Amino acid sequence: MSGAAVPEAPVVLRLEGIRKAFGKLEVLKGIDLVVERHEVVCLIGASGSGKSTLLRCVNLIEPVDAGRVYVDDVEITAPKVNVDRVRRRIGIVYQAFNLFPHMTVLDNVSLAPRKVLGVPRAKAEADARGLLARFGLEEKAAEYPDRLSGGQQQRAAIVRALAMEPDLLLLDEVTSALDPELVAEVLGVIRELARGGMTMVIATHEMGFARDIASRVCFLDGGRILEEGPPDRIFRHPTEERTRRFLQRVIESGRLGAEQAAGSPTD
Repeated sequence: MSGAAVPEAPVVLRLEGIRKAFGKLEVLKGIDLVVERHEVVCLIGASGSGKSTLLRCVNLIEPVDAGRVYVDDVEITAPKVNVDRVRRRIGIVYQAFNLFPHMTVLDNVSLAPRKVLGVPRAKAEADARGLLARFGLEEKAAEYPDRLSGGQQQRAAIVRALAMEPDLLLLDEVTSALDPELVAEVLGVIRELARGGMTMVIATHEMGFARDIASRVCFLDGGRILEEGPPDRIFRHPTEERTRRFLQRVIESGRLGAEQAAGSPTD
């Protein structure tokens, strides 16, 4: 007697045929992607491959030229959909921290729950303090962003996104503006979120991090997902020559140990 079938995880995000151009430059050329609940999908690829644009199209910060975006089976690209309501369920964090400089960290984190969700100030601030404590920023609640290190500012930006209790978190090269010694503290926050089951789509140049944290890795090239799969297969046994060339350059730059990459002696 066969065992019971394992139910499929709910789909949080589905992209169908997403295209985006800026003038005559077509940046996304028909992207299809499905992200299930609790998955961590890392987007890798050279600069200009479309990773950041893809994230901005997910919650329609950049309107798509063609294709459909579904969040929890609601097509947010459909006419008359309340896009702002759907966006509340999607958090996004950029490489530029985008904190309000005239507000304390506590106000930065509690503002959206108060103004967008209508959470009373006392509860919004209590919840914000809880999140700040969780990520080692409790003592910075009364500080202004310019008094924080880059790593602390980026952690505060992530906390601000989490304060809206999103179903999906998008992270766009969140370590690229940081000094190398500050990268680890931000990646530590993301690792904790992954362990907690947060559904995330992450555009990153941190190849070792993508290898360690991702449920699935998508290699973008020229506005298309050229190859995708589990990180071990993508980094050790890529099927596409373009992927192999990209990873070889990554190895030569020292951003991924050679023993973990395609064609390594440990294969």
